[in-house]
Amino acid sequence: MANQTYSTTTMESRMLRIQAGDYVKQLRIAAGLTQRELADHLNIKHYTFVSQFETGHGRLPPSLVIKCAEALGQEPRHFAMKMLSFYDPMMHQALVHPIKKENT
Repeated sequence: MANQTYSTTTMESRMLRIQAGDYVKQLRIAAGLTQRELADHLNIKHYTFVSQFETGHGRLPPSLVIKCAEALGQEPRHFAMKMLSFYDPMMHQALVHPIKKENT
């Protein structure tokens, strides 16, 4: 579909934000970090910010993806691509799936 759109207000996007938050939460717990400790690694004053994106009420800002990956012991490129799959699935698909050449 050439006119396919993706809205950040749809139920699908809400579910993807929840999945992204759960992914980060699982990594945080596996790394042995509290929300407050992760917030400290990210230089965020309020640990509730971590809670917001872990519950899908917010997004991890792109400016914090690398810091977050490092704090969670993840390879930044892999972590960024995983977060992109949740936050912008169409862009993720465009980047990871091979381009099919049409016969002309």
